[in-house]
Parts: sequence; C-alpha cells; structure tokens
Amino acid sequence: MLCERCGQREATVHQTLVTNGKKQESHLCVECAREAGTLPGFSFPNLSMQQLLSSFLGQTLPGAGSGKPQLKAEPTCRHCGMTYSQFAQSGLLGCPRCYQEMEQQLMPLIKRIQGNVSHGGKVPKRTGGLARKRRDLKMLRAQLQSAVQSERYEDAARIRDQIRALEAEIAAGGDDGGVE
Repeated sequence: MLCERCGQREATVHQTLVTNGKKQESHLCVECAREAGTLPGFSFPNLSMQQLLSSFLGQTLPGAGSGKPQLKAEPTCRHCGMTYSQFAQSGLLGCPRCYQEMEQQLMPLIKRIQGNVSHGGKVPKRTGGLARKRRDLKMLRAQLQSAVQSERYEDAARIRDQIRALEAEIAAGGDDGGVE
C-alpha cells in the first residue's frame, strides 16, 4: 500500500481515529507521518519508567518523602540477592528465580497489569480453527468450575452443554478448514 499523502513510498504508519463513532483511517510513509506530526511516539517528559512502575506497585520512590520505616522483612531473591524495592526502582528482576522468590508480591502486580498471570496466546481466525476450539474448551472448563463453586447451577448446566458440543466438534475433526 502506498502512502496516501505522497503516493511514492510504502505506507508503514497506519492510524485509526474514532471520533463520535466515525472511523477515519490514514496510511502514511514514515516521512509524511513525521511531517504531519502523526508519527507514533511515546514521550512523557515528566514521567519516568521508574515512576510508572512505582505507581503500579503502590510505592513511592526514594526521596519522595514517605518517611515510614519498613516493619516487615523485605522479600529478597536467595539466588541473586535482588530485593523487591530494587525491582520497584528499576523495573527489572535480577534472575529467573526472582519470580519464584517474590511470587506473592509479583503475581498480583502481573495480574493487574496484564489481566492474567498465565499467557493464553492468540490464534488467528483464518488459520487456527482446531487450536481456537481447544482454547475455547479450556476456557469453558474454567468457567464451569467457577460456576459450580459459586453455586450458579443454571449457568453451569449451560456451560456443560457448550463443552459437550465443542468436544463433539473436536472429536469429529471439525477444523473449519483452518490450517494449524
């Protein structure tokens, strides 16, 4: 696709703007996007990565004047010596074992930022019919367990029926023509 503005270079900057329910798309090359001032860039001159991470962690940065001494022993990785406050300041963990050593502090943070603590991945609609059905089946089983635990039996019965139908499709090899 060529740039809408100059018509000479490949459009690599694609922008969609929705205003009052009306969708407006533009496809520009980098040079024209820079000239038009629509080149994507994230510049927050008064906000550092440390400040952003600290806001997620619910902590203040050193020098911000909390003035309260910590009463609890700070979580520390036994392998690399990284402390939780060092992580809060830098946004980086010291080693892979830090995830296990500071799991109680990190998992709520990861869930708040990403919405979940495990990666489910994405499956393209046009290619992953069977993979998508398997993912949907796993999600339905989790919903069923949640419904039963909270004693929503009508919902549980409906979800159970959806699971059975999906299992039958998978067993029949229902792939919707997609390639895995």
